[in-house]
Amino acid sequence: MSSILDKILAKKREEIAVLGRPVVSQQQMTFASQPKRSLAAALRRAAGDPVRVLAEIKRASPSAGPIRPDADPVAVAIEYEACGAAAISVLTDRTFFDGGIEWLSHCSKAVTIPALRKDFLIAPVQLYESAMRGADAVLLIVAALGERELSTMTRGAEDYKLEALVEVHSLAEADIALAAGAKLVGVNHRDLHTFAIDMSLTEQVAKRVPADVVLVAESGIKTRDDLRRLGDVGAHAVLVGETLMRAPSPGAALQELLAP
Repeated sequence: MSSILDKILAKKREEIAVLGRPVVSQQQMTFASQPKRSLAAALRRAAGDPVRVLAEIKRASPSAGPIRPDADPVAVAIEYEACGAAAISVLTDRTFFDGGIEWLSHCSKAVTIPALRKDFLIAPVQLYESAMRGADAVLLIVAALGERELSTMTRGAEDYKLEALVEVHSLAEADIALAAGAKLVGVNHRDLHTFAIDMSLTEQVAKRVPADVVLVAESGIKTRDDLRRLGDVGAHAVLVGETLMRAPSPGAALQELLAP
């Protein structure tokens, strides 16, 4: 039986087959040529500093269904920045997450903090598309790529001056990410095949990660205590989406999460 990840990747391959090289406007070319904002610098924290938050714009997911289907991505991005987000994550997958690639450029232009394109990127043309749309960084998922493809996509991201947040779901995947030279490692507590959550995974991965690597904990994070615990075991930052997007005010929920 195919997993959700298998279904998502099959759909991505269909999209890529008809994508070709996107038509790019002069405005997008100018946008893409602007200096990138460093996601690594935004998320890295010194010892004793509070955990940073990479706040996600997420209207739906395969595991949760509709989360905030009427959300205005730009309004949420502006609210996140005003309420203390270190960076924003913009989900651009339309079929499974109710996102859109057009959100990326609109949100990136609306804020001064780095913008991550979160999607299932498996082909270099998607990196080109990300750069043209104003991404500062992209998510690369080890489980979706494998070792050889990860190296290819990591080098491709560098060609477009994009930082790569390399997402792992196990110690074995963490080793692959580090071998590929990842300087931003995201530890997703959610298994992409079963959607089960293991909040202990960040601590396990942290023991293998060099000091110069920025460690980001992802999925299942709901409270200030979660932030503190993850910070105590080595996370520089956390990626939070669903908890914030379900709240009456995503920005107020972010402030509550960041409160000392």
